[in-house]
Formats: sequence, C-alpha cells, structure tokens
Amino acid sequence: MACKMNIVFDNGTKMPALGFGTWRAPDDEVEKALNEALEAGYRHIDTAPVYMNEKTIGKVLKEWLDAGKVTRNELFVVTKLPPHGTRASSVEKFLKRSLADLQLEYVDLYHIHVPFTVPEVDGPFLMDDNGEIVLETTTDHVALWKAMEKVLEAGLARNIGLSNFNQRQIQRILDNCQIKPANLQIENHIYLQQPELVEFCKRNGITVTAYSPLGSKGIEQLLNRQVPDLLDNPVVKEIAQKLDKSAAQILLRHLLQRGISTIPKSTNSKRLRDNIDLFGFSIDDADMQRLNELDQNVRICDFGFFPGITKHPEFPF
Repeated sequence: MACKMNIVFDNGTKMPALGFGTWRAPDDEVEKALNEALEAGYRHIDTAPVYMNEKTIGKVLKEWLDAGKVTRNELFVVTKLPPHGTRASSVEKFLKRSLADLQLEYVDLYHIHVPFTVPEVDGPFLMDDNGEIVLETTTDHVALWKAMEKVLEAGLARNIGLSNFNQRQIQRILDNCQIKPANLQIENHIYLQQPELVEFCKRNGITVTAYSPLGSKGIEQLLNRQVPDLLDNPVVKEIAQKLDKSAAQILLRHLLQRGISTIPKSTNSKRLRDNIDLFGFSIDDADMQRLNELDQNVRICDFGFFPGITKHPEFPF
C-alpha cells in the first residue's frame, strides 16, 4: 500500500498528498513509527528542528536508503526554519544543520515554521521575569524570503514554503518574491477549515497542507486546556459507519477531497496503516457538505505554549 495521490506544485513537483507527521514524537517512538510508516507506504515525511527528532529520522532514512529499500527520489522530506532562526542571516545555517541531522543533501520542501522571531538560543527559548517568551520584534519577511530563495537556488531545498502565515503576510511575500511559496502548512480540520485562506492560496498557485487533521488531544497538557475531540463528532461517526471506515479516515479523506494534503501523526501501527488507506473510497457530495458545515473556526494550536507570543507584531492569529 502507498499514497496513490499527489499534490502538484506550480513548478511541477509532485508531493504525496498523505504524509507522516512527527510533531512531539520522542526518539524511541518516532524510530519505530517511521519504520512502520515507510513499510506501510508513506513517502512524505514531515519534521522540524523544534520537534527534536530530526537526528532519529535521519538515522532511519539512511538505513532505508543504504539498504536500497527506498530511493531518494521516492522520498519527500519536509523540514522547517525554527522560530529562533526566522531572520535572513540564519536561514542557510539552520537548513544545513537540519540537513546534517537528517543525513540528506537536500530537503524537498523547506518551510518558514512561523512568521514571528524569538532570540537565537541553543537550549530552551528565553523567558522574561514575568514568565513570558522573549521576543525579537524586527522580523523582516521580505529579507527572510530572499534568503529562502537563495537556499533553493543553491540546491539545499527543492521547494520553499510557509507555515502558520496569514493572508496578509503571504501577500507581502507574493508582492516581493522572485520564487513564490510552493506550499502553506496550516492547522486545518473539520472545526477549522479556513476556506478563505485556502481559496486565496489556490488563486495564487500555492498548495495547502493541513496539520492536526485529526485534532490534537495530546496537546491539552501543553496548552493547559481542553481541546475538541474531532473523532467523536456524531456526523463524522455516522459517515464512517455508512462507509465502513474509521472516523480518522473520514476526516483525512474530507481534506483530500478539498484538495488539501495532510500529515497525520500516529505512532500506532494499525492507525498508521488505516490513515494511509484513503484511496479506495470517496465521500459523496451531500456528506462532504455536511462535513463542511461543521466548521466552527476553532483553533487548537494557537501557540498558547509560547506565553506572551500574542504581543509579537507578526503574531498571525
């Protein structure tokens, strides 16, 4: 089994529409899960320095490549410029650091992870005496994007994109770029469908990837609040029963039929295989409309784990 559907960038690059997310997966879990994901047919791997598992991902990928179980051209590896590297002078350094950890010569897609900047540190982000994150408020998206274009031209990244940027911030990039963003990665699921932002991207030839497509119950402790259980929604469960599929499969298929790629995270072997088994069925128009109508503009990942980040002038929400 493998992902049988691609999202095609404006430059012709094909990205598997269903990827393997690795956010907050500890090394031991991500090593086992990534091996199982590759066995199940996943070829789109999404990571980032702040997930603190790039070295383990690199170890697994090298083992598969060295064994000839997969070729580099079959893989689509995505990583991101971290919040403490969101300045033009830091782009190449942080990308080369990720490449070293991933044991790769290039990544297929390099995102700016967030549109705001915090001071560069080797350890935990700096906090002030009030328990709020220290901000660096001189973020320059135009200069930053020019540095992103340079790492693409140098062959360190095959494509460049954005993550967690809002429409105003994306337009600023579009107005000042030589190479436009290939992809925008955002939180997107039945309760946060962001149709205007998705349509804006489609009009401008920018593909969209959804993170947290199944919600993110595991983030509750980090945020210190409850988050909605998407898998328990009665409409989702009813459609799942009708199609003899899991609730997760319905949530993921809904995104794919909206033309959005997605990167569900799981370290459970059965769920990994269920999550990629999305291509032998479809949701009919009536049920797609019912799912569309579940949109409540409810954001789960609001960066509440960065206390004080809403004070940054480029906070996107």
